[in-house]
Amino acid sequence: MTLPTAAQEALDAFIACPGWEQRARLLMQWGERLEPLAERNEADRVHGCESQVWLSGEIQDGLWHFRASSDARLIRGLLAVLLARVNGLDAGELAALDIADWFAQLGLSRQLSPSRASGMNAVVQQMRRLIEAG
Repeated sequence: MTLPTAAQEALDAFIACPGWEQRARLLMQWGERLEPLAERNEADRVHGCESQVWLSGEIQDGLWHFRASSDARLIRGLLAVLLARVNGLDAGELAALDIADWFAQLGLSRQLSPSRASGMNAVVQQMRRLIEAG
């Protein structure tokens, strides 16, 4: 599967980082790219995250586009690189996607605390629920 342009950009940037400190800084910079959500409502809140996270999604021409936000800077960065990977995919591609592998490719998986990894899994599960509701 060919990577979306934004995902390839993220991969190239993170691979170029020599260590975790640089990756963490880059992650926060990516978090600043997230477009603010028009509103943060309870229906869009992702449960299962220690930080507050909101996720909305819509389908256009058979392809999914998600928006997300969080009150935590590092989580916003994780959301940004996650959205870079998933936005523009169809339901089948999203179902087949291995998110843990994506974070490993970025060199982030070893630094993800169990609670952050669990939170990212909760975000992915919410994406799948949105897709099922279609």
